[in-house]
Amino acid sequence: MIRICALLLLCGFTTIVSAQQFTITGTVKDTNGQPVPFASVYLKNTTTGTSANVDGKYSIKLKSGEQTLSFRAVGYKQQDHIINLSDDFALNVTLTSESYTLENVNIRANAEDPAFAIIRKAIKQRKVHLNEVKGFNCDVYIKGVQRLKGAPKKFFGQDIQKVLELDTNRRGIIYLSESQSRFSFRRPNDIHEEMISSKVAGRNNAFSFNKASDLVINFYDNYLMENKLSARGFISPIADNAMFYYKYKLLGENRENGELIHKIQVIPRRENDPVFRGIIYIIDDSWRIYNTDLYLTKNAGINFIDTLNINQQFTKVKDVYMPTNINFQFAGNVLGFKIAGYFVGVYSNYDIEPNFPKNFFNGEILKITEMVNKKDSAYWTNNRPVPLTEDEKVNYVKKDSVAKLKESKKYLDSLERENNKFGIGKLLLRGVSINDRYDKEYWHFDPVLRAIFYNTVEGFAIKYGVTYRKDFENRRSYSIRPELRYGFANQKLTGSLTGSYYYNPLKRASVGASFGNGIFDLNNLGSMTALGNTINSLIYEKNFPKYYEKTFANINTTRELATGLQGSASVDYSRNKSLANSSTFKFFDAKDREFTSNNPFTPTEEIPLFPVYNSFSASASLTYTVGQKYITRPDGKFYTESKYPRITVLYKKGFKNVLSSDVDYDFIKAEVYQDRIGLGLLGYTSFLVGAGKFVNNSKMYYPDFKHFSGNISTIFPPNIRKFQYLDFYQFSTNQQYFEAHLEHNFAGFFMNKIPLLRKAKLEEFIGGGYLSSPEKRNYKEFYFGIQRLVLRASYGFAYDGGRKLTQGFRISYGL
Repeated sequence: MIRICALLLLCGFTTIVSAQQFTITGTVKDTNGQPVPFASVYLKNTTTGTSANVDGKYSIKLKSGEQTLSFRAVGYKQQDHIINLSDDFALNVTLTSESYTLENVNIRANAEDPAFAIIRKAIKQRKVHLNEVKGFNCDVYIKGVQRLKGAPKKFFGQDIQKVLELDTNRRGIIYLSESQSRFSFRRPNDIHEEMISSKVAGRNNAFSFNKASDLVINFYDNYLMENKLSARGFISPIADNAMFYYKYKLLGENRENGELIHKIQVIPRRENDPVFRGIIYIIDDSWRIYNTDLYLTKNAGINFIDTLNINQQFTKVKDVYMPTNINFQFAGNVLGFKIAGYFVGVYSNYDIEPNFPKNFFNGEILKITEMVNKKDSAYWTNNRPVPLTEDEKVNYVKKDSVAKLKESKKYLDSLERENNKFGIGKLLLRGVSINDRYDKEYWHFDPVLRAIFYNTVEGFAIKYGVTYRKDFENRRSYSIRPELRYGFANQKLTGSLTGSYYYNPLKRASVGASFGNGIFDLNNLGSMTALGNTINSLIYEKNFPKYYEKTFANINTTRELATGLQGSASVDYSRNKSLANSSTFKFFDAKDREFTSNNPFTPTEEIPLFPVYNSFSASASLTYTVGQKYITRPDGKFYTESKYPRITVLYKKGFKNVLSSDVDYDFIKAEVYQDRIGLGLLGYTSFLVGAGKFVNNSKMYYPDFKHFSGNISTIFPPNIRKFQYLDFYQFSTNQQYFEAHLEHNFAGFFMNKIPLLRKAKLEEFIGGGYLSSPEKRNYKEFYFGIQRLVLRASYGFAYDGGRKLTQGFRISYGL
């Protein structure tokens, strides 16, 4: 019995020893003693490994016994080190520069560079390599660091050094985040990621927005990063049409891990094409990508930053090669802020033959649980695969301690005393906010100057409101807003109270109510902003918007019914009254122009458009986004932009005799909408198509009609739904309609070829709209223009059937 117990103890001890892990640390340097940033450190012939940090320091945990570590970095010769682990171990490595030679290559004068033949073979095998892995699982560690290398002293009156906690030279780390995840992929585009741990410097309760899918840059795709750094995307060096955009130069060949590797320089044929520059490494015979060291510049059309370097290293997994180290390094200068930084992703422990359970891929691309950000410093010390640099350590300690201080009531009270100071300038221009962040209560008083406006119905008027919001854990909140409106010409005081409760962020669920009375636009989609109408009325004697008075009560709710399917319902009661002009005041009297009446159909006479009437109605709608993807966090469900259309159906009914209601109608409509459909180098397209019908219109008045988003102003905020030349009121209908809008942005496809204009990064666009209803059977408009960021200028034409109605310039602003 004693022998058996001893044997069991010996086996248990042996198991413990064999399972024990030890830590290997060290620094990877080059032959000049300089650190090699982001070198790969992997257990040979496996995908178990890590990356060195930006200073070349690494740390890896391995089981005891004999191990072979491989050290790789793009531009350096791979080194293998055999070690016998029985304790923690220090191993510093010196990598020598790669020795790619042309010894076996004959290059004749005036002949095509041998690199072209290699690239043609890689292009021929592109689709094979793109699709050969049907799915995989792996572990992913991501670290992101953003630094300010310089900044202005003040920005919008704010002291940048204090606001961003920089040093006296206005330099420092402004963002530091780490995350660990389990990442799953299934072709063609199913992804699912579960975050295991997350840490954000200075935000103790925050969740990192790192996503492994954001780091996946697959050069086997023809186009990369569409609608990210550029609307058009960028052409891969081995795309099907790459030969039209690139030249290639063979820099040398070398054997690594028994494979012959070709080092090829990729060179743009034209300076300003959306292409990469740098080096790509191709494996002979299989023609796979082995490494990439490619970069983009402003000449390629990237926005927001000046340069982006993409460094990838691949490791053999069975018979294929998978990325194990992906590094993005960027730099730029925006409004005097010099930024630089990197995101590094370390992919390890691949399973390329996974057995995914049924419904594993259900649209949830990232799941973050409540415990993800609860890991303490001891956890990160033991599990962080990429060591922190010294300034990153200091940044964590400093910002995390400051964050704890900022959570205290004493600090928040002192901060609020400063921020909540009253000022006449603040009240006039920005409004006054009184915040209690400790109790999560927020008050905001509207800016006075924005509340003052003019129209011919009320004369000079003021609409002033105060918003109160109370926040709870996980983004639940409620808000209350009382609002008063007074017209000095018609001496009419109106007021309303609106409240909403956002009670379930995971279901995107809210309930709201409002009641009171007010002055409203006859077009429920709106016509012109209060400021725009004020300027047009006082200076040009043009009063485009028309108004009516409404006493109302409303209850509404919305909730997600299934992934991508949002349901909404509302009940409305109103008492509606026509209004007439009360003022003819203007700064300038246009001799050939007079204010029109408040009835859009009798511009020279103040005839009431409708009698006083009551309306009780209810509506319900469903909005479904095809292929909707989302991120789940404890504080909500966050949809990502879908590649497929959004479909909306709505039913609205006006009830006769309910609460003395005078209306009786039934309305149905359906819409299909999609924004930014990527078309590669040709830019992107957006469209909206809608149709509706009043299946019953027994008793209706003008405010209950179907209205359209029109525009007759030169300057207006853009919207794909908005017609650019259609009257606001003339063509509203109580029967049926069909409308369509289409716009295509070429994203600089033509402007980029004009030397004098390409630096302006202008984007050309064309578009059009169509409307058919009994009131306007065949309305069409076409326009074309250019845009830069949020400012657009266009010229267009509008037609009623074959008859031209108008033409002219339009300037729009905003996203």
